[in-house]
Amino acid sequence: MTDTKPRHAAQSQFPVVGDVLQIGGIALPMLAERVGHTPFFAYDRALLGARVAALRAQLPAGVALHYSVKANPMPALVQHMAGLVDGLDVASGGELKTALDAGMAAARISFAGPGKGDGELAQGVAAGVCINLESERELAAVARISERLGVAARVALRVNPDFELKSSGMKMGGGAKPFGIDAEEVPRLLREVAAMSLDFQGFHIFSGSQSLRGDAIIEAQTRSVELGIRLAGEAPLTVRQLNIGGGFGIPYFPGEQRLDIAPIGAALEGLLARLAAALPQARLALELGRYLVGEAGIYVARVLDRKVSRGEVFLVVDGGMHHHLAASGNLGQIIRKNYPVAVGNRMTAVEPGTASVTGPLCTPLDVLAERMPLAHAQIGDLIVVFQSGAYGPSASPSGFLGHPAALEVLI
Repeated sequence: MTDTKPRHAAQSQFPVVGDVLQIGGIALPMLAERVGHTPFFAYDRALLGARVAALRAQLPAGVALHYSVKANPMPALVQHMAGLVDGLDVASGGELKTALDAGMAAARISFAGPGKGDGELAQGVAAGVCINLESERELAAVARISERLGVAARVALRVNPDFELKSSGMKMGGGAKPFGIDAEEVPRLLREVAAMSLDFQGFHIFSGSQSLRGDAIIEAQTRSVELGIRLAGEAPLTVRQLNIGGGFGIPYFPGEQRLDIAPIGAALEGLLARLAAALPQARLALELGRYLVGEAGIYVARVLDRKVSRGEVFLVVDGGMHHHLAASGNLGQIIRKNYPVAVGNRMTAVEPGTASVTGPLCTPLDVLAERMPLAHAQIGDLIVVFQSGAYGPSASPSGFLGHPAALEVLI
């Protein structure tokens, strides 16, 4: 029997049969047996494909959709995403290798990051990917490497705009930032690029991430396109691509609402028309990470102990902040909030109690859920942290205290 009891919106993508959560059509306890041990992350292929398809249905056909590999660089997942999107964006030499191994054409890969070393820049030039230059030093280095290798490196300028994405979880533009080249300095560097034997592609303008306000995203996109058009007027070069980043957020916490894509898509129709009139050879690209993969993943840990301390229940599990720093509240949260968490093999509890879920690490920071309603879990039960498809293992201190790493599976 399939459960129809209302659940947190973040859990609604995964069906419940009887009392048990299903991932990719597999009951959670059976999946745990198949994986071999807990803790593990599981990502659902069908949900990844559905998210991309739903997004494309609401965006104008002329908008290119890129996946930002840093959100989840698991090789099998990146390979799967490479077949769904128009391009991959990487932020290190390691991610570049993953993207190339995934089969994405080099011409559809861009390489960003404020601290690319000469070795990484040489990797990018040799591979033929588009390097988003973030400083005058990088420009000079790429010019030298291009001359040495006898190729015209494909480059774009990453611009630090004079605005930011309002209500964003992380602000990547506006004011003084280590990211990109200040907008007012871009015209001078464009003249330098024009004097070099480089293959200029255009601009990368990323103003922020994790926003649930459609109006803020529309404003940032509008200002990014306007800035791109204005800077192109200063360029003695043809602009062929304008990457305006992403910023699309997903709901993690109680009271947060899903982002409404429809008005964003409608606004992009108008921006495409303006771009076509001003820069007819330029293609508009969105760069999304968390929004594409975040809700398609879960983190699973097994209860090792059930303890009561001065009236409070603690479920001690075999995973924690060393695997999933974001869920512990230690990756950017100012005030700790609970991700959606459930007992995956007791999903239909009518009267849940209150418990905290803590990990095995010898630190009070190792908390996955704090005083939240949960089914009455026993030793051996499976705790599930939803919204775990982005910024999981690769963004966590996996070596802390020497515990085993979490496995990752794509179902």
